[in-house]
Amino acid sequence: MIDLLAATADLVNRPSVSFEEGPFVDWLEQELAGLNHLETTRIGDNLVARTSLGRDQRLLLVGHTDTVPVNDNGQARIEGDTLWGVGSADMKGGLACFLDVARSVPEPRVDLTFVFYAREEVGQEHNGLAEIHRSDPSLLEGDCALLGEPTDGAIEAGCQGAMRFEVTLAGARAHTARPWMGRNAIHRLAPILADLAAYEARTPTIDGCTYRESLQAVHVEGGVSGNVVPDQAVLRIHHRYAPDRTPAQAEAFVRDLLAPHTDADDSIEIVDHSAACAPSLTHPLLRELIEANSLEVSAKLGWTDVARFAEFGIPATNFGSGDATVAHTQDEHLHRDSIERTHRALMNLVS
Repeated sequence: MIDLLAATADLVNRPSVSFEEGPFVDWLEQELAGLNHLETTRIGDNLVARTSLGRDQRLLLVGHTDTVPVNDNGQARIEGDTLWGVGSADMKGGLACFLDVARSVPEPRVDLTFVFYAREEVGQEHNGLAEIHRSDPSLLEGDCALLGEPTDGAIEAGCQGAMRFEVTLAGARAHTARPWMGRNAIHRLAPILADLAAYEARTPTIDGCTYRESLQAVHVEGGVSGNVVPDQAVLRIHHRYAPDRTPAQAEAFVRDLLAPHTDADDSIEIVDHSAACAPSLTHPLLRELIEANSLEVSAKLGWTDVARFAEFGIPATNFGSGDATVAHTQDEHLHRDSIERTHRALMNLVS
């Protein structure tokens, strides 16, 4: 049996920070192009490999190749049954599982599409899945999809929407010796920040999965000089909303919260939005994965590309090795038990 921890360490040692995935994808392409049962297609720094066996169903195994920037953790280190290194959890452990399936299962019981895409860890406008879809959407056709995001070998269903607002509050300049002659835009932030700090999260349960919304101030700027009352302040707000709300409902909620504290001279702009995705676990392959392996099922609190597959009309869920809570940290790591459980469930599903 393959040593999955060592295989993941090899991937960690192949750098692939966002926008610098090219050499890593070159290696992936070389590895997969030599497998006679797979047809490979390269689009930019994205790679798709597919079987064409005429099976009744097609399962997509999908993983992003990029990592966040290295933080003194660029070299893999294995201590006992733990691998340390950037991307070990998010998500080179998932990629190692998919690669072993691609290599070792030449005649899966369902047709398989392996999607290795670039630039997931950066802005939506750079996303490699979107690039594949624009170039050749047929490459992403299938009956259902598994995204190898770190879930520690459990199912994290759906995802929450993510919406960022930029709120610009107006004021009037004055000398700080006579502040009553102006209007301090920074001071106007106070009641908004108080409402944000007092926010109590909604926790709706959808198809047995409990989501937890969030509303946070994530950036503040303002000020002119040390002796001038500021005439403008900018606040950025990040809102994660559960999939029982539409984007319009999520936006209305934030605007209603801000309404008592803003007026006609202010502006509220949505600067980024990624839609939510409801749990999509009714497809027979996904149900089999869960039931045959007694997998725990919970809600995905962050955003992932399962939402993009929902837009494509393909049910998808998050299933991979590694602990999401250590992703992007200097101490990112992966336990052997996590990746072996994940790999075993995948092999049971496709073999």
